[in-house]
Amino acid sequence: MEQVQLLRFFTAGNVDDGKSTLIGRLLYDSHAISTDVIDTLSRQSKIKGGNTEIDLALLTDGLRSEREQGITIDVAYKYFITDKRKFIVADTPGHLQYTRNMFTGASNADLAIILVDARNGLTDQTKRHSIISSLLRIPHLVVCINKMDLVEYSKEKFGEIERNFRVFAKQLNLENISFIPVSALTGENVVARSEKMNWYNGKPLFEVLETIKLSEQENDAPRFQVQYVIRPQAKEFHHYIGYAGKVLSGTYKKGQEVVVFPSGMKSTIERIERDGKEIETAVTGWPVIFHLKDKLNVNRGNSIVATQNLPESEKKISATICWMDHTPFARGQKFILQHNSFITKAVIREIVCMMDIHTFTPLESEGIKLNDICKVIIETAEVVSYDSYKNNRKTGSFILVNEDTNNTVAAGTID
Repeated sequence: MEQVQLLRFFTAGNVDDGKSTLIGRLLYDSHAISTDVIDTLSRQSKIKGGNTEIDLALLTDGLRSEREQGITIDVAYKYFITDKRKFIVADTPGHLQYTRNMFTGASNADLAIILVDARNGLTDQTKRHSIISSLLRIPHLVVCINKMDLVEYSKEKFGEIERNFRVFAKQLNLENISFIPVSALTGENVVARSEKMNWYNGKPLFEVLETIKLSEQENDAPRFQVQYVIRPQAKEFHHYIGYAGKVLSGTYKKGQEVVVFPSGMKSTIERIERDGKEIETAVTGWPVIFHLKDKLNVNRGNSIVATQNLPESEKKISATICWMDHTPFARGQKFILQHNSFITKAVIREIVCMMDIHTFTPLESEGIKLNDICKVIIETAEVVSYDSYKNNRKTGSFILVNEDTNNTVAAGTID
């Protein structure tokens, strides 16, 4: 039986562009929410008041403060499934001060939905979120020009916004861009095609999400990072040594020659276990246990990779980070760098530049503050084995934790 693919996508755009309403409409019209949730939404909508029977934005605005203010603050995740695909959708905030939340919600996405209010066209936030999508190398971008009902479903207005966006996007190297005219409030072109915009020949949003071609992760270089070394103390398992973790990318096979990083020691996969059973092959996303032919010194955080397409191994990393802490960066500040299950001490040696997320140009900067996106040089206490983010998003991303407070202060991608 063919495995159902998983699509991770997020919505972004200005405050009040209709992101939460769009997701609510998508779930409601595709029958992806249960009747008891619909009943709850109906009661909450009546309490809140409004012009519609159900306020679909309430489906994702889960925080009380969000519902009181009518805005999205945190990243809201929703999960649903159809016959064709599984979905994880992140509804990200539109306010400038919550850029860090948007950066987090977008970091593992396969597709970005950028909402544009048809009345207002492109704004600074439209550009900001598109630039972040470019920095995070989101494979697919869908520009939903929303509230078409408020511009009388104008083909000319839609065309004008599409042309302006394409001119802006040329500098971002965004290749796979689709444009869809929608009305999240009334459901036009969200799940079903709109008769009021019969001039639009493309697919409705839901069909795009179900059919868009995802990158074949099987073609990625095999990457596995040890999360736990299993050495049972029981006599019957005296010689058992297993390395448990998740296949981050690629395919592994029994008998395959591998290299352990950062040591560079070679061995062969003698056995692969999954769910207590031996298997011949392990693929992306599977939690497995590897048994190596040779007795090597392998620890938590070490990488087990194929002998071809080896990762980089360095103590100095060029990276792009989004600062998430209310306290600005201080020179000499000490961090813990977490790269999947690998953890090491680190410092930021150099601020190369700050990215102007209005114009996508580098600017000189002496400091880093909340929501800033900067290119930096990070030095670590131990060697880090990684791929560039453009080649492997699983092994090319990390977080920085304040060594003193244990708070996450930045998320980053390796250049």
